[in-house]
Amino acid sequence: MTVAIDRATGKRHGDRAPRPGLGQRLRHGYNKHWYAYAMIAPVAVVLGVLVLYPLVYGLYLTLTDANSLNTARTIGVNHIDATYKFIGLDNYKDILFGPTAYDRFWSHFVWTIVWTALCVALHYTVGLGLALLLNQKLRGRTLYRLVLVLPWAVPTFVTVFGWRFMLADGGIINSALDALHLPSPLWLEDTFWQRFAAIMVNTWCGVPFMMVSLLGGLQSIDASLYEAAEMDGASTWQRFRYVTLPGLRSVSSTVVLLGIIWTFNQFAVIFLLFGNTAPDAQILVTWAYFLGFGQQPRDFAQSAAYGILLLAILIVFTSFYRRWLNRNEQQLAI
Repeated sequence: MTVAIDRATGKRHGDRAPRPGLGQRLRHGYNKHWYAYAMIAPVAVVLGVLVLYPLVYGLYLTLTDANSLNTARTIGVNHIDATYKFIGLDNYKDILFGPTAYDRFWSHFVWTIVWTALCVALHYTVGLGLALLLNQKLRGRTLYRLVLVLPWAVPTFVTVFGWRFMLADGGIINSALDALHLPSPLWLEDTFWQRFAAIMVNTWCGVPFMMVSLLGGLQSIDASLYEAAEMDGASTWQRFRYVTLPGLRSVSSTVVLLGIIWTFNQFAVIFLLFGNTAPDAQILVTWAYFLGFGQQPRDFAQSAAYGILLLAILIVFTSFYRRWLNRNEQQLAI
């Protein structure tokens, strides 16, 4: 084997150049992409201040016994220094395995899972049904779309307060039930009806987004696929199963994932509907808020630990969900 050598440099042809060091690569990347870095720098700073710093500080608080009695505070002209201590993973042990673990965490965790599953299932099924109707050639279709999108356009706190007034003992819903000689539930007092009302209100708020997203997916499906299926004698159900659902797979996977994340962390509906008056209807995020701001003394460490656990649960779920979707796509490709 003959190796050609450049007499001027003494290097053999075909040899790889030595990889530049980290500093040189960073300098080269900055010189090449400095404009992009300048454009994203303000966003990175804002995200660091609003997201990264609270996350790191909250993670630190979970390793302490910080509460409203031992944190630094100022009363009048007197400044009181912090006296909380570092306790390691004791907060997580107490939340997950302590003597009150079921009442303080696991019962709310189970209800949060049920709440998320039922709400997202209702969002998707009702939203898909409405999207299929609006995808048809109907007279006044634009007006129907406008009316159905209104619950999403109205601010959430306005919608929830409106439902709270209607669900009160003397509200329009119970008044209508009394007029029909039907039993009027205690929507805001009884645990079962509190949970039922929360799912109902959250479904009202979440269906429009799912409907609009799925309607866009339906309009992107090639009409020739339906024509070919109809020529082959496919029924309405078969066209829906073998054409519509596969055509919506990418849109459905995205909106379902977003719906799960949003519903799992849906603070506004539960808090504005019940406040701190429905302990058994609280999901994990509202229960974490109650521990940190709704009781005395306020337990900052436990509240922050709940937040970190919520983040960990969503990260694990999202990673498994994306792997499951990728595996299904690979099987379909084969």
